[in-house]
Amino acid sequence: MSDVRTLPVPEGLEGMRVDAGLARLLGLSRTAVAGLAEAGAVLLDGNPVGKSERLATGSWLEVILPDPQQPAEARVEPVPGLRVLHDDADLVVVDKPVGVAAHPSPGWDGPTVLGGLAAAGVQVAASGPAERHGVVHRLDVGTSGLMAVAKSQRGYTALKRAFRDRTVAKHYRALVQGHPDPTRGTIDAPIERHPQHDWRFAVVAGGKPSVTHYEVIEAFPGASLCDVTLQTGRTHQIRVHFAALRHPCCGDLPYGADPTLARRLGLERQWLHAARLGFPHPADERWVEFTSPDPDDLRRALDVLAAQA
Repeated sequence: MSDVRTLPVPEGLEGMRVDAGLARLLGLSRTAVAGLAEAGAVLLDGNPVGKSERLATGSWLEVILPDPQQPAEARVEPVPGLRVLHDDADLVVVDKPVGVAAHPSPGWDGPTVLGGLAAAGVQVAASGPAERHGVVHRLDVGTSGLMAVAKSQRGYTALKRAFRDRTVAKHYRALVQGHPDPTRGTIDAPIERHPQHDWRFAVVAGGKPSVTHYEVIEAFPGASLCDVTLQTGRTHQIRVHFAALRHPCCGDLPYGADPTLARRLGLERQWLHAARLGFPHPADERWVEFTSPDPDDLRRALDVLAAQA
């Protein structure tokens, strides 16, 4: 059966083109959304619309997604901004730019980490499903930062075990709206797909156990910069947990962020960056750690806030 998704147009997408808005809401590429619109599979208030139609707050989008197909292997192409920070026989660590997926998936035909690595001559492990060989953890398309990819079976096994045993240190920087109280705490709330809007996730009784630790490291007028560590690794976990606290990541319109603030900060995605990654090396279990600075778009948003402090 086809997957039919119905979702409201949030205020932050007012006036945006259908292909751009739906790509942002559903995590698809604009090309994929354009194809759906051409096929008559995108409806606005019950009427089929083209990719260039403009969205209006309060309207409802209905999207008919085709049956999931097995993702193809990653398209080999250079990925601008993808930096290789470490490369050895067992693993490679990259700094992923925004707008890049970890691996191919149904509906995504944009750039991927695996395709970028292949273009750079990096051969990853032939472990895991074919479309995500070597991938042991992922970042959202709209989240930038550090990822480790296995290059050997030893690397794949050891990294998977480290993530399972929670011996990996994953630190994110998140700019959230408002000022969380307390300024240091733990969010322990189960996560599952939203019961009404399955295009996103939510805190749901009976969902998968999910634990996030945070500490406010700098306060600005109307926003707080947090150091966030994950005890579990659910899809959209940081975004869901802070939204549940009514402190969504700035710029994260699908999870209730203020569109006016997002525009003022120049944000076209959630302010969320995987800034530090550490783990025992598969070869000898020595601790290795990598860091990534804030990308330009996120740093500019902080500069705007600092100028108002």
